[in-house]
Amino acid sequence: MNPENSQSLTRRQVLQSAPLGFGGLALSSILHKNSRARSPLKAQSPPLHQRAKRVIFLFMKGGPSHMDTFDYKPILQRDHGKPLPFDKPKVTFAKTGNLLASPWEFKPYGQCGHLVSELFPNVGRHVDDLCFLHSVHGTNSAHGGALLKLHTGSDNFVRPSMGSWISYGLGTENENLPSFITICPTLAHGGVQNWSAGFLPAHHQGSPIGNASITASKARVRHIQNNRWTSGQQIKQLNLIHKLNQEHRQDLNEHNPELEDRIRSFELAFRMQTTMPEAQDISGESKATRKLYGLENSVTEDFGHQCLMARRFAERGVRFIQVTHSDQDVQWDQHGNLRKGHAKKAAQVDWPIAGLLTDLKTRGLLEDTLVIWGGEFGRTPTVQGPKMDGRDHNPHGFTIWMAGGGVKGGYRHGSTDEYGYYAQEKPLHIHDFHATLLALLGIDHEQLTFRHAGRDFRLTDVHGKIASDIFA
Repeated sequence: MNPENSQSLTRRQVLQSAPLGFGGLALSSILHKNSRARSPLKAQSPPLHQRAKRVIFLFMKGGPSHMDTFDYKPILQRDHGKPLPFDKPKVTFAKTGNLLASPWEFKPYGQCGHLVSELFPNVGRHVDDLCFLHSVHGTNSAHGGALLKLHTGSDNFVRPSMGSWISYGLGTENENLPSFITICPTLAHGGVQNWSAGFLPAHHQGSPIGNASITASKARVRHIQNNRWTSGQQIKQLNLIHKLNQEHRQDLNEHNPELEDRIRSFELAFRMQTTMPEAQDISGESKATRKLYGLENSVTEDFGHQCLMARRFAERGVRFIQVTHSDQDVQWDQHGNLRKGHAKKAAQVDWPIAGLLTDLKTRGLLEDTLVIWGGEFGRTPTVQGPKMDGRDHNPHGFTIWMAGGGVKGGYRHGSTDEYGYYAQEKPLHIHDFHATLLALLGIDHEQLTFRHAGRDFRLTDVHGKIASDIFA
């Protein structure tokens, strides 16, 4: 499956033959007229049965503790303060001591009766729509490597991100918006590599809106509005740019993918001048909707704004939307101060996430929108720090949950051991997670390839088993 190799004409050839050149083509896209050019971001029909059409990834940066949120461990509660009865990993991020029970109560929710921590009472009410992957595991105990592994499938090589692969495989349902948007992304621990297109064509790169140091209400695509030039003047500018690019191409006398991508970026930027501000403008949302997302509460306002933007982008056909929470302060990385830190972070996201799930379901979007929640790894069941109030990084077993998009609601896949340290039953490696994600979108992970440096690459490299038991 190589979506862009099927074009008989290059973008450059089409632009050369277009009556008004590049600018005319851009304008015709704005006016929804027929164009002789086939956009590389045009929606593609997946080769397999498609359960989900788009993805919203709620990324909890820092590594939330699975045994303190969605993976209740009664034996851990019983054995608090005792030594771990089996060996710890040979490589750990930091030194830990004996077992630490969760300081939070758990109770069953929904018809499925899944136990959820008191940290997430509002999300808990949605458990019958959630599919819990309790046996996810990776290979890297450091934030940087673990983030890259989760986002790109590799923790030591520069590779395209999963959002870019999905854009490459499926395109977008709205050619006036990017196919891959990341809202308030982190600039640490891999930075742009976490939403990079890598060696894929550049138009599949994630488009960042703000960053983690900016409040969501102020996050905007920079320089999106042109108040200096009229549309007609911009068309003339674009025609001149096209002419210069054409002369540059003739000097090179060869196909130049970077030039093609530059032309496409100008086209998309021109179209986005009207579509992006409208998509981000929430002034027309009702008071009830604003309350649903927690916009009237200072604790939940920031993440709620991100979740609301994610819904607006999803209903406008953006293929992959990532919402990051966040590294403005302590993140989810509680090596100490676990009780205060996890309580603070959960309070910021619990209400908005529940609001997003409710809104998507009410609008009929949850059926074909796959919502994913998780961090780059979990935490250890053993304590870190002298005050018995911290947990170390744990990539060996943790929880990610999914909702909508063709997954079974109220379902649990796999498990960690009785203390929550290692994936035990039905272990799901990050490669397996990616293979399963692509399958839900109707993509065969073994067939979605791109030839680079003499060989075919894919998101799952040479690995990946699909967890088909989670499919509804």
